[in-house]
Amino acid sequence: MGHITANTSGGPVVTADKPSGPWRDAWRAFRKNKMAMLGLSMILLFVLIALLAPVLSPYDYKAQELSNRLQPPSAAHWFGTDDLGRDILSRVLHGARISLWVGTFSVVGSIILGTLLGILAGFFGRWLDMIISRLFDILLAFPSILLAIAIVAILGPSLQNALLAIAIVNIPTYGRLVRAKVLSLKNEEYITAARAIGMKNSGILLHHIMPNSLTPIIVQGTLGIATAIIEAAALGFLGLGAQPPAPEWGKMLSDSRQFIATAPWTVMFPGLSIMFTVLAFNLMGDGLRDALDPRMKS
Repeated sequence: MGHITANTSGGPVVTADKPSGPWRDAWRAFRKNKMAMLGLSMILLFVLIALLAPVLSPYDYKAQELSNRLQPPSAAHWFGTDDLGRDILSRVLHGARISLWVGTFSVVGSIILGTLLGILAGFFGRWLDMIISRLFDILLAFPSILLAIAIVAILGPSLQNALLAIAIVNIPTYGRLVRAKVLSLKNEEYITAARAIGMKNSGILLHHIMPNSLTPIIVQGTLGIATAIIEAAALGFLGLGAQPPAPEWGKMLSDSRQFIATAPWTVMFPGLSIMFTVLAFNLMGDGLRDALDPRMKS
């Protein structure tokens, strides 16, 4: 709705207000955060690289040329070659696909299961809350990477099992976050009013509880992707993640660790790729937290 101001000639001038809303206001606040926009730009760049990896790669990432093994960066091989003569640039580009895929889908799985369990525990309480909370406590009693290693060791080393293990170990993070949010929401006046007019629990959950629980999930999920990428790289480094010849960044680091002194480029470029990807998600996650959390606003 517009508001009226006076111009220099004395007549009224109607100026239109900018459309407003919680998500629109959050986007405006996010855009003002330069570091958050930098993180978003970096993420979009990595996504573009992952999508166009077959086009951008100068060589087949699996092609071996032993006569060119451990060649330093040059015009022919911008990132050099590894111990099997494979082009590191091509492998790094294709590795973006694996890292983003594992990071994104493991977090999506954690969010779905964690949100479901957190809502059940927080909304219905009693014995259900006790069982689910104790389950979260048991999972949190183990260091996440050790629990992920144990799960992959049981299921067998593979990229899919690494994704599943990362999703499982992060369920309590989202479950406890959602449970705490639901506990604070279910006693609000509008929830009481919804009950008073006869709205069923399913309607309250879908129309009131879940929409108002999205903010912390979005923020934690964005930060969680960065953590998941590191965990996937750690499992790959230990040989429990992607298997050869898949160009997973952590596996590339593991395969090249013996050449750190003689051929440092073999570990430098995969390591930098992990660092910049994690940094990008952390920057964007911090920006989302500042934009979506009312307590962070002046």
